[in-house]
Amino acid sequence: MTQNSRDRKLLRFHRRSFILFSIIFVIEVMIALFFRDRWIRPLLGDVLVVMAIAYLIHAFFAIRLQKIAIGTLIFAYSIELLQLFKIIDIFGWRDSQLAHLTIGTTFDWRDLIAYAIGVGIVIITSSEFDRTIT
Repeated sequence: MTQNSRDRKLLRFHRRSFILFSIIFVIEVMIALFFRDRWIRPLLGDVLVVMAIAYLIHAFFAIRLQKIAIGTLIFAYSIELLQLFKIIDIFGWRDSQLAHLTIGTTFDWRDLIAYAIGVGIVIITSSEFDRTIT
């Protein structure tokens, strides 16, 4: 098998996952623009962000959605750990808007629970998505 044929087997477009990503992305933008509360924006936003990441990756790669979801959870937990260890302060990025947006600044145990809930939803609903992947 050539490298090119392996790449074609790994890459594919899954319309349903892309549509779900798009819907969740729009909801996330609306939450960011219109909510300044202590429940919807921080917690529901975190549930949805891991779902969006998982569906976006699944939209383009022929990898089981459950595996992508677990990888997304590990990624989200890693970012939260960076917040716990104040990585932005360690590297002197306190004034960086990009660092604030991508890494965040405040560790919160509730975020870990929200990420797990989002990934749990993806895993529970993943059997429908993975039928086409062998």
